[in-house]
Amino acid sequence: MSKIKKILVANRGEIAARVIRTAREMDISTVALYSDADRDAPYVRLADESVHLPGTAPADTYLRSDLVLDAARVTGADAVHPGYGFLSENEDFARACQSAGVIFIGPSPEAIAAMGSKIEAKNIMAAAGVPVLPGMVVENEADEDPARLGKAATDIGLPVLVKAAYGGGGRGMRIVGTADELVEAVRSARREALSAFGNGTVFLEKFVESPRHIEVQIFGDRHGNVVHLGERECSIQRRYQKIVEESPSTAVDDELRAALGQAAVSAGKALDYEGAGTVEFVMAPDGAFYFLEVNTRLQVEHPVTEMVTGTDLVRGQILVASGNPLPDEILTPIFSGHAVEVRLYAEDAAAGFMPVSGTLATFEIPDFPGVRVDAGFETGSEVSTFYDPMLAKVIGYGRDRDDACDRVARALEESLIHGVTTNRDLLIAILREDEFRAGATDTAYLDRHPAAELTASNCDAGVVPVHALVAALAAMTERREATSILPGLPPGFRTVRSAPQSLLLRHGEDTIDVRYSLRHGTVRASAGDVTFDHVDVISCSPETVDAVVDGVRRSYRVSRVNGAHYVHSSLGDTELVEVERFPDPAGRQEAGSLIAPMPGTVVRVEVAEGDRVVTGQAVVVLEAMKMEHTIKAPGDGIVAKLPVSEGQQVDAGTTLAVIQSEDDENS
Repeated sequence: MSKIKKILVANRGEIAARVIRTAREMDISTVALYSDADRDAPYVRLADESVHLPGTAPADTYLRSDLVLDAARVTGADAVHPGYGFLSENEDFARACQSAGVIFIGPSPEAIAAMGSKIEAKNIMAAAGVPVLPGMVVENEADEDPARLGKAATDIGLPVLVKAAYGGGGRGMRIVGTADELVEAVRSARREALSAFGNGTVFLEKFVESPRHIEVQIFGDRHGNVVHLGERECSIQRRYQKIVEESPSTAVDDELRAALGQAAVSAGKALDYEGAGTVEFVMAPDGAFYFLEVNTRLQVEHPVTEMVTGTDLVRGQILVASGNPLPDEILTPIFSGHAVEVRLYAEDAAAGFMPVSGTLATFEIPDFPGVRVDAGFETGSEVSTFYDPMLAKVIGYGRDRDDACDRVARALEESLIHGVTTNRDLLIAILREDEFRAGATDTAYLDRHPAAELTASNCDAGVVPVHALVAALAAMTERREATSILPGLPPGFRTVRSAPQSLLLRHGEDTIDVRYSLRHGTVRASAGDVTFDHVDVISCSPETVDAVVDGVRRSYRVSRVNGAHYVHSSLGDTELVEVERFPDPAGRQEAGSLIAPMPGTVVRVEVAEGDRVVTGQAVVVLEAMKMEHTIKAPGDGIVAKLPVSEGQQVDAGTTLAVIQSEDDENS
């Protein structure tokens, strides 16, 4: 068995950095791939070498197996690690690696093929004695016949889950509660699946209400060993994608763990499985569990298993791919403690988890005891619309579950993340919420605890005026440092008392007029309706303000990008946008405009000019960050303008439609 000498990582972001880190520890050279959008990404600098894939869209870059193998040939890489997503579960790519004489660090093409179709996977698992749910396949338009789908709904029993047969990540997935909704749900899921995975086949199966999502990590080698490394609880999800994972599960006792592990190992043996894989189950409230799928790759949430077993699963993958038997720490794992992982996304949780893009003005997660951070971004990184918006995974390990949760929550709270909206506050709220702490984490958790409610307690109205004042002071210092006129004078210096300085800021829908005067380190100021009679400024720079406000001294961190001020303190985080004193009237939007919330592609236009629409009716559907986003009418009215068409690329802020209200129409 020869040692792998150079690994090409056929992926990007945090998982590419994760693989590179382990390869370096094993004295293996690495090659990174990068698209136009990823030219300056941190993982590219970590690799020994890198190869450019021209373009930005995944179909033009990371999904091009020919370009990936060309890069392996040019750099002399003798192995490819596919990470997760992209080509990781592509049997044709695994076979192409074999034909090119390159080691594919993953299972055999046959195992990938068997599990690539969720339909075939269920048949194999049923034959292996693994519990499965009944279902039906929809492969083409003929299968969308309403009568056929109606009968299937009756046979399976409502509610029904519609799910892409190829791929995962929640794309192409719908839950249908009535037979009337089924036809459109199937058609929509097929469109999304075709776009995401190149195959529009979906299947229907009985939806288990309020289940838990439990998965078991398996590992096999070519010497006949197949073992499991315990379960992970992955029930807290949004848009059918996990955001909080942990090991072990609070709902699994020793007896149930043994049953889950036996079922997972049986699944692995039925596939002659080699390498790392995950067998996913849906578990009913009574503890009955049913097979969902086998992910023939490393999972996003693999770090929690590594933390509780003390293993390096990527190292295990590389050893197995080299022909070695499973290392002892994987063959006979020792479990201890508890681990919790949260996925930090660039998204607006309160707005339906809408993905966002932009530049990270500040991205600093503290080095905290017991906390591991797997990140794909850094300060200054651009969050594009071309890829999944996950910024980082923050993983905490502790003696018990409370210990792990406390560490992750504190690390998140002390993080500086400015420039794009994230789900950080939601993650902190979940980690501290009573029901979560009690272990009640089924897949309906976020239905019972909507994001807006969980984060509402974090929105103290008294914080905004304080942070607005701090932003004004930091901006004043920045202007003073940048001036060439009497540069030695302190910020706010006046020979004669005059009118206060001012800065107009916007926070959400509110405009705050900050007025302040500084004399001998003491500030008299107001921010909107709030007056500060006495503020002592200990020190002030464009990035840091140390001040005593209302008798309490705090340190404030400030970032500024393109007129936006981001302030962080122990009070929380606030984004404040500087308001132009004399805005250009030409920049005003027409009343009733529906605006693109992010760059994307118009995949469907659901109305025509002159159509009457009602509140909540779909007007335009955008595709961005691998998901469809429906832009709906905010009220009843008439479609007055429709300046976009299907297939058109649009930027954030583009007017998609103009809805004239009925009141305007009749006036």
